[in-house]
Parts: sequence; C-alpha cells; structure tokens
Amino acid sequence: MLRRVTKGVIEPVRGWTLPTKAMSLTTSTTEKVKKGTNLLFYQWGLLIFVVGFLLGRAMILSEITPFVLPFVAAIYVLKRDKLGIAALAVFAGAMTHILESSWFVLASLLIFIIYQKVVEKFSDNTTKLLPFTVFFTSISARIILTFFMQGQVTNYDWMMAGVEAGLSFILTMIFLQSVPLITAKRSQQPLKNEEIVCLIILLASVMTGTIGWMVYDLTVEHILARYLVLLFAFVAGAAIGSTVGVVTGLILSLASVASLYQMSLLAFAGLLGGLLKEGKKLGVSIGLLIGTLLIGLYGEGSDQVIVTVMESGVAIAIFLLTPRSIISKLARYIPGTVEHSKEQQQYLRKIRDVTAGRVEQFSHLFQTLSNSFSATTAPVEADDTEKEVDYFLSNVTEKTCQACFKKDRCWVSNFSKTYESMSKIMNDVEKNGELRDSMLKAEWKKYCVKHEKVAQVIQQELGQFQANQKLKKQVLESRKLVADQLLGVSRVMNDFAKEIQKEKEAHYVQEEQMLEALRGVGLEVGHIDIFHLEQGNIEIELSIADDGGHGQFEKVIAPMLSDILGETIIIKNEERNFYPNGYSHVSFGSARKFVIETGVATVAKGGAYVSGDSYSTIELGSGKYAIAISDGMGNGERAHLESNETLQLLQKILQSGIEETVAIKSVNSVLSLRTTDEIFSTLDLAMIDLQDANAKFLKIGSIPSFIKRGTKVTKIEASNLPMGIIQEFDVDVVSEQMKPGDLLIMMSDGIFDAPKHVENKEMWMKRIISEVTSEDPQEVADLILERVIRDEKGSIEDDMTIVVARVKRNMPKWAAIPLYKPRNVEKKKAQ
Repeated sequence: MLRRVTKGVIEPVRGWTLPTKAMSLTTSTTEKVKKGTNLLFYQWGLLIFVVGFLLGRAMILSEITPFVLPFVAAIYVLKRDKLGIAALAVFAGAMTHILESSWFVLASLLIFIIYQKVVEKFSDNTTKLLPFTVFFTSISARIILTFFMQGQVTNYDWMMAGVEAGLSFILTMIFLQSVPLITAKRSQQPLKNEEIVCLIILLASVMTGTIGWMVYDLTVEHILARYLVLLFAFVAGAAIGSTVGVVTGLILSLASVASLYQMSLLAFAGLLGGLLKEGKKLGVSIGLLIGTLLIGLYGEGSDQVIVTVMESGVAIAIFLLTPRSIISKLARYIPGTVEHSKEQQQYLRKIRDVTAGRVEQFSHLFQTLSNSFSATTAPVEADDTEKEVDYFLSNVTEKTCQACFKKDRCWVSNFSKTYESMSKIMNDVEKNGELRDSMLKAEWKKYCVKHEKVAQVIQQELGQFQANQKLKKQVLESRKLVADQLLGVSRVMNDFAKEIQKEKEAHYVQEEQMLEALRGVGLEVGHIDIFHLEQGNIEIELSIADDGGHGQFEKVIAPMLSDILGETIIIKNEERNFYPNGYSHVSFGSARKFVIETGVATVAKGGAYVSGDSYSTIELGSGKYAIAISDGMGNGERAHLESNETLQLLQKILQSGIEETVAIKSVNSVLSLRTTDEIFSTLDLAMIDLQDANAKFLKIGSIPSFIKRGTKVTKIEASNLPMGIIQEFDVDVVSEQMKPGDLLIMMSDGIFDAPKHVENKEMWMKRIISEVTSEDPQEVADLILERVIRDEKGSIEDDMTIVVARVKRNMPKWAAIPLYKPRNVEKKKAQ
C-alpha cells in the first residue's frame, strides 16, 4: 500500500493498493517453475539424457567415439539409477549420426556390463579399476565389431582401437570428476583447478556432438564454443579464459581437422576477453570480436570472415542475454573471483556470528547466574532478626518450660514479661558470656522456679545460635563474591563477543595514499591493510621487501606513518621472509602515550637466600601497567610460596580482563578457603593507565606508598585487612593522577617498619625519599634500601622489598622525518 507522510505520521493513501496477491502469485509461480525445472533435469534425468545424446553423436577423426563408454561408466558408478537413461541417450545419439557407431555403442554397453560384473565379483574397489575396465571393453567391442563387419582385423584397426581405448581410459578419469558437477546440485564448495579443467573437457566433448548442425550457414559448435569462452573469461579472467579456449579448440579440432584454427581463435579471444573483463560484458565481447577478426583473416581468409564474425555476434548476443544470476552462481565456484570471495567472507562471517552468539549466550548465562546470587544477598531486616530471636527462645522454652507446672502462668498470663526477661538474659549472656547482671539475676530468680536451668540452657543454645548466624553471614558474603565474579566473567565474555564481531573497515583511499607515500621514497611495498584508524588504536599491516636487517621498518616507515597520521606509530610485530617472494610482514600500531620504567631492590631477612616477599610488574593487554608487592606471613620458603601464589593468581585474573577489585576479592576468596592454617599475605597493587597516566592503588594489609614529584613527596594509603583473614571485605580504591617524571615508590613493611627508634615513620620515609636526587628507578630503589640498612647498622630484621616506577612520555627512538609533503589522511571513515 502506498503511503504519504503527514505531520510526521505515515498514513495510507486511499485508492491505491499494490497487487500483493499478484506479487505473491508471481513469487509462487517462480518457485514452482524452479522446483519443476530441478525435478525435470536432476531427478528425472533430462540433463543426463541431453548430455548422453550429444556425446553419443560426438566423434574424433570421423571414426572413433571415445566419449560414450566413459560417460556410461561414470553414470554407472555415480548414479546407477540413471544408467538406463544414459544408455538410451548415447544409443539414440549414435543412431542419429552413423549406423555403424550405434552398433559399437550397443556392443560396448553389453560387454561393459559383463566385465564390470566380473570385476565386482573379485574386487571391492571397482571405482579405482573402472578406467581399466573401460579400456579393455573399448578394445574388445571395437575388435569384435570390426571382425564381424570386415571378416578380418588389420594392423590399422588394432592401432585405431588402441587410440580409442586410450582416450576412453583418460576420459573415464576426467568424467568421474566432471559428471557430478552437472548431474547433481552443487554445494557451496569452490571448484579446484583440476575440476575446472575436467568440466571444460566435458563441455567441449558435449559440443562435439553438435558438429554438423547449421543455422543459416552458421556453425552451432562454433557459437557454443565462443559463448563458453566468453562466459569463463568474464567470470574468471584471462588465465581461465585462455585455458577454456585452448581445451575447447583442441577437442573441436580433433573432431574436425578443418577447425584447427579454432583453437587459436578461442585461446586468443579468451585471453583478450579476460584482460578486458573490467569493461564488464561489453569489454569481454570486444575481446572476442578482435580475436575473431585477427585469427579469422588468418585461418579462413577474407571470404569466410563475415560468417565467422556473425558466429561471434550470435555468441555475444547469447552472452549479453545470459542472466546475471547464472553468471554469479557460476562465479561463486571459481576461486579468485569477487563472488567467490564474497561467498567465503559470508561463510566466515556466519561462523564468526555464530561463535559470537554462543559467547554472548554464555555471557547472558553468567549474568543471569550473577543476578540470581545477588538476589539472595539482600541485608537482613529487623523482622528477620526478631523471628530468629523467637526461634531461639522457642528452643530454650522447649527444653525448660515445657514440663514446668507454672508454664501457663508464665507464657499465657504474663507472656510479655516472660519474653522480655528472657530476651534481656539472652543479651547479657551474649555480651558477657554468662549472666552477670545482679539485678536481672535477682529479679529472674524471684520470677522463675527454674531460673538456673533457664540461664544455663540460654548460655548453651547461644553458642549454637551465634554459629548459625555467622554461617548465614558467610554464606551471604560468599554469594555476593560469587555474584561479583560471575558478573566479571560475563563482562569479559561480552567484550570478547563484541571483539569477535569487529570487521576490517574499508580504508581504500587511505591505503592508496600510504602506498603512494611509501613508494614515493623508494620503498618496495607490496600491500597495506588498515584495520583501525581510531585515535590511540591504530592497526596497520603491510608487506615490504626485506631490508637486510638495517632497521628500515623502525627508522623510516614507522616515523613516516607517524607523520601521516599525526600520532606516534611503532612496530608491534615483525616477521621476516613471511611471504613466498621474500617480503616481510610488519604490523604497526599506536604507541602508548606513557611508558613505565621500574627498578627493584630486595633482600631476605638476615641476608638469607629466600625472601617471603614477592613482586610483579606486568603490562596488561588493556593498556594498563600493573605493579604488585605481596608479603607472605613470616619469612622463608613458606612465606615466599604464599606471596608468590597470591601474585600468580592475581596476574592470571587481571590478564583475563576482569576488573581489579573483583580480581582481588577472587584471590582473597581462594586464599581464605584453600587452607585452615593461619597463613595470610598482604597485597599492594598499583594499576597505571598508559594512555592518561591515571593510577589506581589497592592496598590489602599493606603499608603506604609514596609519589615523588620534584621535591614534593605524597603518601598513598588505604586500610584493609591482609588477604585470607576474612572472606568478605570492601576494597578501598585510591586514585591519583600521575605526571611525566613522577616516581612511584612501593615497599614492603620490612623497609617501612625497619627503624625501631623512629616514632613518625611516615615523615622519616618522606625525608629519605626527598633526599634522593637520582631519577633512575633502579638507582633510587638501591639507595633507599641501602639507607635503611645503614640506619639499622647492617641489621636486617625482616624481608625487605622496594619497587620504584618512573612515568615517562613515550618518545620513539626515531622521530618523524618529513621527507615529503603528506596528504591529509581522514581517520574517522573512508572517503
């Protein structure tokens, strides 16, 4: 129904209706015609009959028919239910051509069935032996037929029978490859080069069956051969086009020696047509006309050139009328074509979308599980607390008041007073461990005849009540931790699904500009692929001639790309001699705006070999730099294993992409549930963003860190218990914006708590840091450690570890070299 837009609302226009029923009827009719065609050609075997009929007429050198037996044998193996149709077709084709040929077809079919049954009786691999069966069948049939018709067999007859059998042997192997391509609906798999050649041989053999057919002095086989060349040259280019021309022309010239020049014409036309395929159908047609004029004058002279040109004209007309859908369908099976590439990309895109969809499903599953766990972690309300107290007092009453003779007086007549008194006793016992309130004890003694027993039962039941309360709290805390972990995994998987679905964007103009710029300075660049051009996330790959190890990629190309894009570009990966032609594969990407230089100094207690402290400095794939120090409880190997395992767990979780606070809670959960021994460890973690130098500090039982900016020293601290003591805790995150040149000093408690005589250790440490004049991280770490040990007169009372990190702007080794005037490359989208 046609519509008009009125005031932003789409309204139907009355009086106009699209023929919806007619459209659906047309679609239904088209589907029925397509279905009927498939039924007629493939299921009923009309296509096999047509091919068999033409092959039955096909002859070589006007004497031998090597196409019949291979075709029937291939049908016998591949589609035995259509054997009768194939046999009838080749016999009918032979009957319409030469009577002697029909007798040979009939004899060869009968002998082939006999030989094949004998082979099947003694061998299981009949397909492998099929060419040999056809070879002996052809010789036997030809010799027997010649003997009955001539009464003798000459040497010439033996020679021609051998040639015919040899061709049949080869054609059998070819037809086994090519017959399935036309007798069955093809899947989406591309054709191999061998399959393409076999298909061309089969089609050319079928065309041989049209020899002698004339339409207004125009030869049918010439028209069909040129149409075939046009079709393949347009679809697959010059290489396949010329191959089709050579093969088709060769087979036609064998069938008719007078058509020998056709091989040159078709091959040249296929070559020209393939070279002019960028001109679409018109360009390929012009290629055929040029080839026809040049070779036609050479082959038949000027007298017959008009007929030859008319034959080419008819072939061109049929080619121009060929629907685009048929050409596209054929192109999908030819490797190297645009349609085949699109088909492959569509298949890969489908696989990618299916994979991303499955990952998203898992992400939603984990999010749903996280929500289900979160729903059960709501805080306990006052009503729930009162109910738990009621249950507690009910248990006490059941063990004390149930058999008391004053039960009715206490719980019926004076319920409120009894309940209030027992609640007060419960609170006092919970607070002091026993009933100590003398006034409450005296009042309860006067009121209850079993006052001592009630107090004892309350004291006994209270321990179990508190244990249950603690267990419930731990369960709630564990559920909350599991919910956070599941939510973290869900986010990571969701981000991964989005990353899978990212495609290479089209940056054709930018790629050409970069190619022109790089080749303009004499670099041998094969190709450039731009994957991303977003600020801070540039990804470029190129193939280039190997520079012999002179650093050309880093010294020339990276600075030029930086100059073109206005952003620092560095080499991400380099693979020399990656391509068969010796070219190297180089990946370039955006450089981080900041880099971190670190220095570490550590010493074990008493100068031992194994320290209980562990440290780690890693650059995460998300553009962050992590610095961590863990101090295991105590000293020695066991403390070292504890702290090292803490950092290993943390590193693996952070590298998976899970957020920092969830990662620390996960590590704490593992440490607290892993063992019943009181083995704890501290964690001091700093996460520095390499794009904006923003730092996050997460301190679990660790001492303060310090940031030195010039002569100013700032303390960074947060209060959290060591890991493994409790299962649930809130991680305090402290953020600090760092600047280039800042020094971050992180240390274990062995250094901070070393001086026993210093009261204000914070000011003492700040003074030591401010007195260090060096800016080299390693030198700063060594100097501070040495100063602390000297102040203690060489005594090392605890494990000592200090990590110093310096924030620097990332300046590449080679700056941009403006050797040319770069064009403005648009980063956002392709022009």
